[in-house]
Amino acid sequence: MVDLSDVKIGLKGSAEIVVGEEHTAPRIGSGRVHVLATPVMINVMEAAALAAIEHLLPIGHQSLGTHLNVGHYAATPVGMRLRASAQVTKIDGRNIEFAVAAFDDKEQVGDGTHRRVVVNVARFDQRVQAKLKKMNHINRRIT
Repeated sequence: MVDLSDVKIGLKGSAEIVVGEEHTAPRIGSGRVHVLATPVMINVMEAAALAAIEHLLPIGHQSLGTHLNVGHYAATPVGMRLRASAQVTKIDGRNIEFAVAAFDDKEQVGDGTHRRVVVNVARFDQRVQAKLKKMNHINRRIT
């Protein structure tokens, strides 16, 4: 069992970006209006969650996002700053849950919940490589 004793309910993290053209819905492929794309807002929320806990995880471990339930309520134009915050609300074994929120320079633009699981990086990579090897084996049999 991984030691997560340094991760506590209430820990907070934050992340921010200045919205550029590369962060807009048309660039990301999630719409046509030149405002902050929802996937980018979600990415900044995840970065805030990482900032809250990643530095406290044991060596050789990291967290991976497993669940998001967020709303995106207001548009953020290019040139405006977007700030996201995350706060640990629950710890259940290797699973850590967060309350997340995003604000631009004018208002709150999104909020929700986010869950991450802590994994041993070496073991996780072994599973990924085994999956890839199995897929390559199957593809060779088919062709």
